[in-house]
Amino acid sequence: MKRLQVLFLVALSSSLMLFGCGKKDEEVSETLVQPIVEPITEPTTPEEESEEPQEPEDEADVPPQEGMVRSPLTNEWIDGSLEDVRPIAVMSPNDSGALPHYNFSKADLLYECPVEGGITRSMAVFKDWQNLERIGNVRSSRDYFIYWALEWDSIYVHFGGPFYIDDLIEQESTNNITGCSYGAGGKSGLYENAFYRATDRSAPQNAYTSTEGINSAIDKLGYSKTYRDNYYEPDHFKFASESEPNTLDSYADAVSAKEIDLSKPYPITKTAFTYNEEDGLYYRSMYGKPDVDAANGSQQLAFKNVLVQFAYHEVRDAKGYLAFQVHDTTRGGYFFTNGKAIHVNWEKSTDYSPTKFYDDDGNEIQLNTGKTMICVVKDTDTINVDGNALK
Repeated sequence: MKRLQVLFLVALSSSLMLFGCGKKDEEVSETLVQPIVEPITEPTTPEEESEEPQEPEDEADVPPQEGMVRSPLTNEWIDGSLEDVRPIAVMSPNDSGALPHYNFSKADLLYECPVEGGITRSMAVFKDWQNLERIGNVRSSRDYFIYWALEWDSIYVHFGGPFYIDDLIEQESTNNITGCSYGAGGKSGLYENAFYRATDRSAPQNAYTSTEGINSAIDKLGYSKTYRDNYYEPDHFKFASESEPNTLDSYADAVSAKEIDLSKPYPITKTAFTYNEEDGLYYRSMYGKPDVDAANGSQQLAFKNVLVQFAYHEVRDAKGYLAFQVHDTTRGGYFFTNGKAIHVNWEKSTDYSPTKFYDDDGNEIQLNTGKTMICVVKDTDTINVDGNALK
């Protein structure tokens, strides 16, 4: 009778084990219901399932300091206090008498595009623009630059402009700071105290702004210093992981790109870039000389990514003012990084939507972490890359 009770208890324990384990335990349980052979052993408790091994965290995705976040402009780590701060976009001339610019090495993005007379102008976009005593110099606006500033929800800094900017600059949503009136007497964003004239340059190339001046203008004009929900789109550039950078090796049609010569589309500045194998950056030259930052006197402007964007253009009047079609879905360009280049296509649909760049298969390109230079050229021009003309 006692033996029957023991057999009953062992069978009951085996049944309970069937209900408390997974599939692997079910297979084992088949052996537990076989006839018991003396001596009877105590039932064992199934081991707890071990946790799934976790993937090791990519060190490149770990902030170097607590509270740091990725910049949407460069993908570099920045202080968390800057995460929602709106950038500033500063208009600047590229006349030889205006060079070198001050503090442009601290800009995250730099745009260049032709204006009248065959010269170009630049627009520097800064995410961290605090603690800068001299920025610029600052010159007048052109409306196509404003559209590029809007897609970053930037506060646009300029020194007047022709009447072609009037409608766009006077939109309530366009937060601009200007040092003088524009067009037919427009005064939106006018705050002269945001600027000052330097004594080491001649007018009109001697107007500069500063952190203090911009902050005073923002307070005076009532602008938001943080991103506005209805205008800021965080999904702008797409970046490759720092641990797996975009080498362009996956593109069979990628070409060598050590020297980028834009002297044809930019005949006066003759802007060019030379790739440095050691640090993987493209160094900018203008007028055949290194483009350096006057704030330190020696730092040449360098970029991890260079984008050339072909755009439809028209001449507006007898003075030679230009118009560039910023909203488009039909134009191409080139993407340069890590000493190579591929053909791309770009799209921009609305004033505040970002300009997106795609490879020829329709995939959005991945930029590499670092600063980006965007060169907008006429769609009728060609560029020279390692001695070869590209269009």
